[in-house]
Formats: sequence, C-alpha cells, structure tokens
Amino acid sequence: MATDMRIGLALGYWGAGADDATEAVRAAEALGYDSVWTAEAYGSDAFTPLTWYGARTERIGLGTAIAQISARTPVATAMHALTLDHLSGGRLRLGIGVSGPQVVEGWYGRPFPRPLQRTREYLDIMRQVWRREAPVASAGPHYPLPLPGGSGLGRPLKSITRPLRPDIPVYLGAEGPRNVALAAEAADGWVPMFYHPGISPGLYADALAGAPEGFDIACTVSVLHARDTAAALRAAKAPIAFYIGGMGARSSNFHLDVFVRMGFEEEAHKVQELFLAGRRAEAVEAVPDELADGLTLAGPLPRIAERLAAWRASPVGTLLVAGVRDEPTLRALRDMVLG
Repeated sequence: MATDMRIGLALGYWGAGADDATEAVRAAEALGYDSVWTAEAYGSDAFTPLTWYGARTERIGLGTAIAQISARTPVATAMHALTLDHLSGGRLRLGIGVSGPQVVEGWYGRPFPRPLQRTREYLDIMRQVWRREAPVASAGPHYPLPLPGGSGLGRPLKSITRPLRPDIPVYLGAEGPRNVALAAEAADGWVPMFYHPGISPGLYADALAGAPEGFDIACTVSVLHARDTAAALRAAKAPIAFYIGGMGARSSNFHLDVFVRMGFEEEAHKVQELFLAGRRAEAVEAVPDELADGLTLAGPLPRIAERLAAWRASPVGTLLVAGVRDEPTLRALRDMVLG
C-alpha cells in the first residue's frame, strides 16, 4: 500500500500545432505536483517536449513515460538523459520501455526478440555512461561496444561530460510479469501501461516481491471529469478498444494479454475481433463498463474522489493524471490525492 501517494501530470504524446501545455505544467508545479511526464510512440519524441517544459519550470520533476529503447542506442539515451538532468538541475526520471514488435520492427527497423535481455544490456550501458568509472564497454550480444568488425578502429570511450548525478532514476515501462519482475530487480520504478487498482496488485504481487525499499510505481490514469458518468465511461472505452484491437497483431498483442490476465479474456477477444473486422464503434461498446471504470477516474468530482480510495489502497506511489490541463481540476485532484 502506498502511504504517501504523490501526484503527477501525464501529458502523453505531443501533438503538432497548438499543443503547448506550458500553462498546465506551470499550474501543476505551483500546486505542488511531483512531476510531469511525456511519451512517444511513432511520431513526436519524448525528450524534446520535456526539455521545453523543463526550461519553463524550476522544481517539478521531469519524466519520460516512456522513451522507447529501439529508437536510440543505449549511449544516445544516456546522453539525452545526462544532458537534460544537468540542464534541469537534477529533475529527470528516465522511463524506458521496449514497445511492441509492430513499432520496434515496423517503425524503428530493429529486431524485437529477447526484449528482457536487450533491456538488461541497455540499463547496464547507460549506467556505465553515468557512473563514468571506466570507458564504456559491453560484450553484447545486442549492443556490443566497441562494435565488432567494421573498421577495427573503435575503442571504448568515457563520456566527456560529467553527469550531474551518476544514478539518474530509471523506470521501466512493462506489462508482462517477467518484465515487471525485471523492473523490480534492476530499475528504480515501474510505469504500468494498464493498471486496475482492484485487480492489478494481486496480479503483480509475485513479480514485485523483490522490489527494494523506495521502488516507485508511477501509474498513469485518465481522468474524465464530467457530470454524466455513463458518457465519461463511453469516452474511456475508445482508447482501450484501440489498444486491444489496433496496437498489436491478431496472434500477438501484449495489451490484449494484460486484459486476459485481469480476467476479461472473452470480452477482450470480442473487442479485438470487432475492431479487426472494421466494426470499431461496436468494439468500443464491447469494452466492459467494469474495465473502463477500473482503469480510469470518470464522472463528477465527488465520484472521482470516491474512486480514488482504491488507488490510495494500492501499491501505486505516483499517480499520473492524464487528460486534465485546467487549473481548477488540477487543484481539485491535488486536494483529493494529497489530502
């Protein structure tokens, strides 16, 4: 159980045009929000918007939820991280994750297999860069340094920039139990993709059993503040249906697998079939109310306050509210979470 829950602001992907959340980030900082987090998929990157907001604030923590490891080599991500950590005065929390095979191989052109081993190597190399104890080297097999073959002139190097902190906090975005266990073993925190406070604590208890003291679960929850709870839940179902049906292949969809483990196997497969058949409106309607309600905070503020009790009783340490940018609602949520 998280006894001292923090509240953060999840901005998600940056959108072109007028998608500048500076005022919301500044309001969150003034209200005592712990952190602001940005994301990436296959469009905008996570680091550029985060730097933008970091330059316009002074205290609020800066998190990536998540930066995809196939988008950059380990040393490139380590360089991004140490630079932003320096410029922000030590405010970075680096969330990284693998993503799925469609994005990894279809967008980045990198192989997907053995994601746990790749993540371990990635973490080791980044920490070598930040600790700066010796020239960085790795036996691979995924990220060998120096590169075998080639010109034969490569040699291990040490960062010419001294990191502000040699132990930048790293969070892993993970869905499967083995990936969550890796986060508990090798990272400082876990960023769940879909988390149901009434179901997920039991599902991941074994995976998190070895987590050290201070391990943080930073969980995004979409807030749909509306007078009409039923309408809010209908809106909540659309992204859930998209991830079940559209963000993975029919034969391999890690998001669908999460809902199967939650106990919604029949419903999740029905949503997938409808979505893949082009019947998207029906797919959205097929998402169970119980699931949408468990994954989000929907309805009027008094109802949201009641629903927060389950989150406060969960192991989540940092609740990242998404979909809210106006100061009055940010203030109300702050008061509910922090008391």
